[in-house]
Amino acid sequence: MATAIGSYEERRRPPTGTASERTRVLTTRSVPPEESLEYWHDAVFDTLVGMDIAAQGGTYDATLRTDRLGDLRITTVEADPGRVHRAPRFIARGDGREIFVAVQSAGRARVEQDGRATELRTGDIGFFETLRPFRTTFPDRFRMKIFAVPRPLLELSEADVRQLTGRAVRPAGGLPALLGPLLERLADTSASYTTPTAERLAESVVDLVAATAADQLGADPAELPGADGVLLRRIRTYIRWHLSDPGLTPGTIARAHGISVRCLHRLFQDEGTTVCQSIRDLRLRECRRELAARPAGPAGPAGLGQVARRWGFTSAAGFGKAFRSSFGLSPTDWLDRVRTDAPPC
Repeated sequence: MATAIGSYEERRRPPTGTASERTRVLTTRSVPPEESLEYWHDAVFDTLVGMDIAAQGGTYDATLRTDRLGDLRITTVEADPGRVHRAPRFIARGDGREIFVAVQSAGRARVEQDGRATELRTGDIGFFETLRPFRTTFPDRFRMKIFAVPRPLLELSEADVRQLTGRAVRPAGGLPALLGPLLERLADTSASYTTPTAERLAESVVDLVAATAADQLGADPAELPGADGVLLRRIRTYIRWHLSDPGLTPGTIARAHGISVRCLHRLFQDEGTTVCQSIRDLRLRECRRELAARPAGPAGPAGLGQVARRWGFTSAAGFGKAFRSSFGLSPTDWLDRVRTDAPPC
């Protein structure tokens, strides 16, 4: 017989778990087995949104890990089979401020929302609107990685979101094939990034999610109003993720996106820049961030070269020339000035 956990508002208690500065892990294994379902209900409410949860049997084996990546909250859930229902009574409490973008990492999920039903299989992406009811059934043990995105960041109308929910976005090609693995990787590594890096990565994720949503809404991105903007966001995300590759050229970028080099140059020309200039500026920015974050001390040629190569420059000399051209100082002189001007601790 299925055991349901309801009437949450009357008996909520804060869940406990291990935590680091940004990361928190909650697991039913931290409580006696007979308390596991109640504990899990509390953990889900505290981390995601309020939902009724039902499962077979009286015990439940489940773990969630949550972390922040800039404006995004990432939750990885691994749990036994069960059912969840985002009921109207929970929505009335006002905890649906985000849109959930989820990757089915393992197992299956049968999703119902906005009059549609679909099955998410391993690798599929699903959009969940938290301001309206939904039901999800997990027939097997599963793992799902959920990105909670503040709805203003996606700039989607209510009508747009209604078209995205209750559908499986398959990663067979195009933008979904880029977005799915990216979300998977970030969910697994989110705790390893410094705060500035996490914020920049979050911006890239939001851009790619927005582009994927536009793709899904329009079927053919080339026919969408503002299609150039969607494509350019996709290209900029690709560049950010391949900055460390010295082989990142207009040719490789154009081939990766199925367009001509001439078309690629036109996109950046319309933005008042060039492809190569954009790549160089991003690499220089990352090099400056890394150099400024290093402990005080001499930054010899070897150290500068390591930083330069890490961000795609092929030589320390080329990096130094590009740095001086952009900032009017050598990397060493710039770093000395930054440390001299820094306020005392």
